[in-house]
Amino acid sequence: MIYVYLKYGLAALAVVLAFAAYAVKTKRGPLVWATLSAAVGAGCAHYEVFWLGAVATLMIPWALVTAGDWIDSAWRAKVGFCVFLLLGAGLCLYPTYMDERFGRPEVDPNLSQEQQAELEANAKSGKLGVGRFVRANIPFRLVRGLDLKGGFRVEYAVDVQEAIKDKRDRYFDDLRTQLARTLGITSEDSLPTLEQLAKLAERVKVTKPRDDVTRINVEFVSEEDAAKANNEAFLARFMQEMNITRGQGKVLGFQIKGEVVDRVRTDAVGQAKEKIHRRIDSLGVKEVSIAPGGSGEDIVVEVPGDDRRAFEEIKSIISQTARLEFKMLDDTAGFFDEMANSPTPDPKLAEEGITFRLEDAPLGAGKTEPRAYALLAKKEGEKMVDAKKRLEAWTRSLQVPDTHQIVFGKVTEFIPEKNEFEEVGWRTYYVQSNADVVGDMIRVAQAARDQSDGGGLGGWQVSLEFTPIGADRFEKVTGANINKRFAIILDDVVESAPVIQGKIAGGSARITMGRNNPEQQYQDAKRLELVIKSGALPAPIFHKNEQVVGPQLGADAIEQGVRGAVVGSVLVLVFMVVIYSRAGFIANLAVIFNLVIQVAILAMFGASLTLPGIAGLSLTIGIAVDANVLINERIRDELRAGKSPRQAVDIGYDRAFSAIIDGHMTTLISGLILFQYGSGPIKGFAVALIIGMVASLFTGVICTRLMFDYAVRWRKVKQLSLG
Repeated sequence: MIYVYLKYGLAALAVVLAFAAYAVKTKRGPLVWATLSAAVGAGCAHYEVFWLGAVATLMIPWALVTAGDWIDSAWRAKVGFCVFLLLGAGLCLYPTYMDERFGRPEVDPNLSQEQQAELEANAKSGKLGVGRFVRANIPFRLVRGLDLKGGFRVEYAVDVQEAIKDKRDRYFDDLRTQLARTLGITSEDSLPTLEQLAKLAERVKVTKPRDDVTRINVEFVSEEDAAKANNEAFLARFMQEMNITRGQGKVLGFQIKGEVVDRVRTDAVGQAKEKIHRRIDSLGVKEVSIAPGGSGEDIVVEVPGDDRRAFEEIKSIISQTARLEFKMLDDTAGFFDEMANSPTPDPKLAEEGITFRLEDAPLGAGKTEPRAYALLAKKEGEKMVDAKKRLEAWTRSLQVPDTHQIVFGKVTEFIPEKNEFEEVGWRTYYVQSNADVVGDMIRVAQAARDQSDGGGLGGWQVSLEFTPIGADRFEKVTGANINKRFAIILDDVVESAPVIQGKIAGGSARITMGRNNPEQQYQDAKRLELVIKSGALPAPIFHKNEQVVGPQLGADAIEQGVRGAVVGSVLVLVFMVVIYSRAGFIANLAVIFNLVIQVAILAMFGASLTLPGIAGLSLTIGIAVDANVLINERIRDELRAGKSPRQAVDIGYDRAFSAIIDGHMTTLISGLILFQYGSGPIKGFAVALIIGMVASLFTGVICTRLMFDYAVRWRKVKQLSLG
């Protein structure tokens, strides 16, 4: 409804302004500008585009001020720009003010997901009033930090056993590679192919016990092969971190040393904490607190504010392991073929909704054969993650060789009633357990439009560029496995499994975002870009518990801290009026404008206002006033020297500018250093300081100059009031 009012109101205003532009030739430029702004605003209201429409509408008063008769056009344009900034800051701060006064609109637990989405759509379109309209279309808020208001507390446990298992699996792959080279199956400078690993399995059995994640067993078929490996030259590369036991004749045992296991456990927790820090920092200034939990394997994350949706988004990004792997499918094995063709199928399959389907699998050299895969259909009302757990539970009962692994991919179907694709279940892929390329070999990850449809209006994808090592490995693997499938796997979920058409040089690849709606694809692509850039977690983490926490500081400490900042700022403003009279009042107006701009920018960043942040705001008030002290004293000197008010203002601003720049730059550099190396409240203080310096330079030099120019150039005062 609000969009309708805006559309017709702005369209009518555009018509009036167009007639004014035609009638008043001397003001035609600014009036045409105002007309176009109103027309763009009306068009955005018609198509329900909020931000472009808001900017266009706010430019109307800017253009109208420029069309006035005061002083000159340059002065009017600057004043109009200040009006534009003030109105924009007010718009950005309105949701924060409403949330702090009335609280955020609660999500009704009685509503279904579709009903909640409809409610949000109504709020965004303006059917629920102006307040909900603005709050629904402006997602960012300035929230009080953990020290002032509290927030959400969630505890994670790091699965260190998985980190130890990964360490063992890397030795498992390395051991098979070295055995293939030692036994003459593979050349010294190349990696074994699928066929070569199959030949190796005929001569030596390499296994990973399921009940011991630190151990690898090796059993040779022949005494001759055992003798080639059972020597110091072969075993030396493994002795540093593994204990090696020699069994009877043809058996070797490798076990990771206890001190190495302890180091892996400690490193996994430390690296997980660091990666979580990097991911959260990439989201913006959230003032999130990350600390070790009660046990050595726990991590506690505290998020300020009461925005449950933002909290859930942060949880989603934190908990994603982001383990990216490229693995070859082993379509030659036909692992599920026997089960699919069994005359007596397992009754549990029908109970779980698991069926088998056939697909034409490429086997290399232009050959394709039908291969079976398992498909689990999602039950009505079941979440995809729960359906995946059911399929995982079934596959764990299968006898999968240590050299292979079953991973899963989403199955989507087009629903004509909804005119969109919908996730309906999961399917299996049978792949080699060793990863040919991993996420650590990726140099750049960038979310971008999927151009594969030729029109540039398709979905989203994440483009990858490999490191030199990764590019070389990727080129060798693709060259050796032409006309076979190469799975791109993220956290054991197959994002895509393309057929290798030829050797891929250049070191690049891409991950498509499925068939969700474009907005969801965009969100998924940005999230994936973020987690790949921040790096994969060394081990999965799982949620233990969460709770709402109160302010970290006591009410007295908060009250005294805020009171100190407010009293200090007020004293500075009073000092300026007492010492510099009307010029001090002008400086105070600029300082208040500066404060409004700062808080609005912090809100746009989605920052949390902590007690150090309030201290930073208070400090910038003093620095902003200091700039006006320099200017006022310079103007005083010029007036004493016999200059006219207009000359004194011009010369005073010119001569004070260099000193103002020096003072602001030194403080700005300090803020940048604190931002780079600080975290939590320190980073919040740095951000407030940096924004304050930029805003102070604008308001202290430009805005006050506009007010002085109004006095000496428009009113042409004979005497300036400088105390």
